[in-house]
Amino acid sequence: MTDIDSAAAPLARVVRGDLVESVHRGHLVVLAPDGGVRLALGDPDSVIWARSSLKPLQAVGMLESGLDVDGALLALVCASHNAEPGHLVVVDAILSSSGVTAGQLRNTPDWPLDPESAAQRRADGEGPASITQNCSGKHAGMLATCVAAGWPNAGYLEVDHPLQLALRDAVAELTGVPVAHVTVDGCGAPLFSTTLVGLARSFAGLVGASAGPRARVARSMARFPWHVAGTGRDATRFMEAVPGLIAKDGADGVYAAGLPDGGALAFKVVDGSSRPRPAVLAAALAVAGYDVGDLGATPVLGHGEPVGAVLPTFGPGAA
Repeated sequence: MTDIDSAAAPLARVVRGDLVESVHRGHLVVLAPDGGVRLALGDPDSVIWARSSLKPLQAVGMLESGLDVDGALLALVCASHNAEPGHLVVVDAILSSSGVTAGQLRNTPDWPLDPESAAQRRADGEGPASITQNCSGKHAGMLATCVAAGWPNAGYLEVDHPLQLALRDAVAELTGVPVAHVTVDGCGAPLFSTTLVGLARSFAGLVGASAGPRARVARSMARFPWHVAGTGRDATRFMEAVPGLIAKDGADGVYAAGLPDGGALAFKVVDGSSRPRPAVLAAALAVAGYDVGDLGATPVLGHGEPVGAVLPTFGPGAA
């Protein structure tokens, strides 16, 4: 079992009043357009579960296997969406484009991430569902890919299903790292390991592509950032602020981004917290020359009022 904590470096400090209250440690790499390392903290060669940050790579594998969607539909295949009404309309469109139904989705039923949408669902007397779980776009894309490739929809989540074998190959090819570990993600789909630098390298490959499936994924994410996450989500807000940026969060403190200049970044917070992600992402973008203003600001509250902040350990505003 690998230990990703032993070489971790401080990425952000939580300051309350005039004291550092806690520290988030992890690994980070920022790549230049030529693939050189602009900044490395911790151990970027650490083997990680990239979680939902892998979705754009899996989308490339789906396109290579016959999936034929673009624009908002392809952005939803890459998404961890809020399940707001506009997201669900697009998931339905992916399904109907291949003649499959929401009843064939096998991702774990869940409530919408969007609080208003979840409250409305409760008010309507409805419970958790596969289509309202944040990975339903990816699963709809998986089912549509099976139809296009002539593979059975039944068992599409099995690790030896032709779909999952193709997606495993795509992850290995895009990252340049052999898949050494396989487990099950929160949504029920197979999850493939990679390294942090491999993840960054794969996002550089997406934004650097001029044509083909990689370019289609990058173009769709950049043009439809709301579909990749949703209202108030940091991935959406950062992509809206930096034209051409593609950014994808993952559970347990993972983030990856492809930069408009062809560079990329990726980081993993080893305690799994999402709290420092905006501050760390903004600082990493600043290292690469992108100013996102106060998007990285994360206040620490006392009695509902700011009494401190989550501050990155590197770049402008480092603590």
